[in-house]
Amino acid sequence: MMSGSVGYHAGQAAEGIVAAHYAARGCDVQENRWRSKAGEIDLILRDGATTVFVEVKKSRDFRSAALRVSDRQMRRIYASAGAYLATAPAGLDSESRFDIALVDGRGAVEIIENAYMQ
Repeated sequence: MMSGSVGYHAGQAAEGIVAAHYAARGCDVQENRWRSKAGEIDLILRDGATTVFVEVKKSRDFRSAALRVSDRQMRRIYASAGAYLATAPAGLDSESRFDIALVDGRGAVEIIENAYMQ
């Protein structure tokens, strides 16, 4: 487990890798580390008409990265996404999904689309 500056920079690097991965798939990055009173969302993208909220997790392998996603984080992301969508033209009726992007120690990316549903 990383801490301090090393963890911060590793997280930033992982988010950059994931943003490039989504961009290569035709998505537009709207926000990086977007903050609300409820918390932070790592990446917010547009995939056509869909707003995509992405939690990025990095670890030595995909399984370890996936295990780092907690229920508390999911609740924080839902609350933050609600704050973000409240400012969108269609508001909370906007089409959206929640993805988890896993980054392994080699920099490979695995995307779990619609990773959490309420």
